Amino acid sequence: MLARIRSAAVLGVDAYPVDVEVDISNGLPSFATVGLPQGAVKEGRERVGAAITNAGFAFPLKRITVNLAPADVRKEGSAFDLPIAIGLLVASGQLVADTLAELTVVGEVGLEGDLRPVRGTLSMALAARAAGCRGIVVPTANLGEAAVVDGLETFGADTLLHVCDHLSGARRIAAARVDLRTLMTERGQDAVDLADVRGQGAAKRALEVAAAGGHNILLVGPPGSGKTMLARRLPTILPSLSLDEALETTKVHSVAGVLAPGQPLCAVRPFRAPHHTISDAGLIGGGPYPRPGEVSLAHGGVLFLDELPEFRRNVLEVLRQPMEDGVVTLSRAAVSLTFPARFMLAAAMNPCPCGYAGDRNRACRCEPVAVERYRGRVSGPLLDRIDLHLEVPAVAYGDLVGAGAEESSATVRARVELARQIQRERFREHPGVHANAHMTVKDLRRYCRLDPAVEALLRAAVSRLGLSARAFHRVLKIARTIADLATAAELGTTHVAEAIQYRSLDRKQEFA
Repeated sequence: MLARIRSAAVLGVDAYPVDVEVDISNGLPSFATVGLPQGAVKEGRERVGAAITNAGFAFPLKRITVNLAPADVRKEGSAFDLPIAIGLLVASGQLVADTLAELTVVGEVGLEGDLRPVRGTLSMALAARAAGCRGIVVPTANLGEAAVVDGLETFGADTLLHVCDHLSGARRIAAARVDLRTLMTERGQDAVDLADVRGQGAAKRALEVAAAGGHNILLVGPPGSGKTMLARRLPTILPSLSLDEALETTKVHSVAGVLAPGQPLCAVRPFRAPHHTISDAGLIGGGPYPRPGEVSLAHGGVLFLDELPEFRRNVLEVLRQPMEDGVVTLSRAAVSLTFPARFMLAAAMNPCPCGYAGDRNRACRCEPVAVERYRGRVSGPLLDRIDLHLEVPAVAYGDLVGAGAEESSATVRARVELARQIQRERFREHPGVHANAHMTVKDLRRYCRLDPAVEALLRAAVSRLGLSARAFHRVLKIARTIADLATAAELGTTHVAEAIQYRSLDRKQEFA
């Protein structure tokens, strides 16, 4: 007898429908799984056999063939355990379920018949809806994640027996409901606030400009000046995630298996801070069957690289392509996958090995050659792709003990939201351009018109600082963002002058 169960498999960060076909025929007892099963999929026959027996059913001692269609695409993971178990029970006549054709079934089974969570449930739920399914059956631990998909009934179960009771009508499972509005209001739960940072007015202004335009930023200063503290508060002043952005971010985290338990949706922008010992595969993604790396986990949020020169050179250089394109394409012999990677890069570094070059309070002990070697660990092409270079001096004692009130993240975020709204209106007919940092050369010509005074200022800056063509375009993008924060329609000399100040590493007297 033949049974067909609808399921899904993850490919990259998306999923595609899979038909689990189970055939039971006379012959010597055997269990064959075909359709390019890998690792955990092959081992699933042992889990499924024990789960069926321990749930009180009889495991059919016949010739069993399981086909995972389409058969020419590699399948991995444990999500096929539950559909295979249901298929065996239906094919052997132990379960009658008339609604199976309308449902997608995913989940891992334990030896006792309990259901365990799987990766990529959100992607599978979206694929089920796209395939026209009425609902999806998932382990209870994945229930909230799948229930955020509108237009799809979601059923959560704890055991194989629970699923069988639902399918047979003996004990129906109520469809889950999720209040998306409540999930999307988690912004107020930020653990840190920009008001925690004392002083550093120039650095806070630079963070505001970076957040308003989606620009990358590099903070350079002595130890203890607050670089890390400032960077960790950058997500709190970014605009709130839209539902579409939240779903895309959640898909990446779900596929990577880093979605926190009980967190059905990533409602706040991610902040990823990998250690400087990370490998290029860990940063960009990879493996025999590629998984998302840190740049994809930071999609829609901030990737923070502390102690930038301490990262290996080959690791930093792989950042160049995703910083430009907003995606990462990983090609292997068997598959080529594309992961989203539209992130803001925030980096921090000391001005020299000892950390005190240019500090007014402490003398630098480093030889000039050592300083140049230290700074040379970060390549010019990578620095060109970082829009804002900012010197962060040591905090004065008066600022540390002062009683003055500091601006909160909410206050700064309101200004950032206004600037982003201006940009959304500007780029509403430009697919793929969501902020000033994403503008193309053609967009710059259209939205950054230069009057004679501004052009003269830029000509002098390019001549004096030796800006590359890319750095020149970065200055224009930053100036456009500064103008948006001031709600100015055209670029002025004040906007361009401030933008030039954020290219400190292009000055000949670096850190002076």
